[in-house]
Amino acid sequence: MATLIIDLLSKRYEKQRWALQDISLQLDAGIWGLIGPNGAGKTTLLRILATLLTPTRGSVTWNGTDVLRHPQVLRHHLGYLPQDFGVYPQLTAREFLHYIGELKGLQTSALKRRVDEVLEVVHLTRDADRRLKSYSGGMIRRVGIAQTLLNDPQVLILDEPTVGLDPAERVQFRETITTLGEERIVILSTHIISDVEAMASDIALIQQGQLHWRGTPEALLDDAASVVWSATLNSAEFEHIRKQCQVSQVIRRGALVEARMIAPVQPHPKAINIRPTLEDAYLYMQGNTIENQELLTPLS
Repeated sequence: MATLIIDLLSKRYEKQRWALQDISLQLDAGIWGLIGPNGAGKTTLLRILATLLTPTRGSVTWNGTDVLRHPQVLRHHLGYLPQDFGVYPQLTAREFLHYIGELKGLQTSALKRRVDEVLEVVHLTRDADRRLKSYSGGMIRRVGIAQTLLNDPQVLILDEPTVGLDPAERVQFRETITTLGEERIVILSTHIISDVEAMASDIALIQQGQLHWRGTPEALLDDAASVVWSATLNSAEFEHIRKQCQVSQVIRRGALVEARMIAPVQPHPKAINIRPTLEDAYLYMQGNTIENQELLTPLS
């Protein structure tokens, strides 16, 4: 079975600023949700794993081979979708994928069949011969996903893959990736926690360049089982409570406010304990990793 091992991986961009510090993970087949705030180091980690960036120290091994010394060993089995993915607008989707396939060294005899297969996977067969300049943003993202699949990769690295997708396209994407994760290592970095909740078999929380939590979505939900509360408050009560704890969701209904809150103890007499969502659990865990900060910034 394919295994990607990250051992004490660190990256320093400036003399005193570490983007990553001593990240260690063993990744086996499945879908790994990589979560964390902006600037946490997620994209730096993905670029190192995609062999586009050299770490300051540490190692990455693919089935026992040192990837930093022999990057081609992993590149042959790698599919990578960066956050900023560009295309040639004058080409059709089919032409573009043929071009990318040639760059990846795919044999001409098999390339046409493979392009047809990946177009089918991302539901673009009917639009394959339209020029990319006529595509919507969501369709361009699907072309990006298709190009990662051309070489039938064993490691799939996706950086914010659902940016620009409408709700229906997001559902299609989730179905596609869930199927792919059965036999591959899929690393999914996203700010859309519902995507992680729908797909990921494991989660890694990165904060300030360090690995702060790793486990299953179910374990993360269990950790937050007693800290999520719901209450319907008037405006004065809500303004008071938002200064005391983190608010994860607000729905205003006339003069009343339905608030979802994260707190270790009951934050208000009207508050009742409720089952957390993965987003609640993420906000709770993220807050727990902020040192010397008693009051978290409310969200509304």
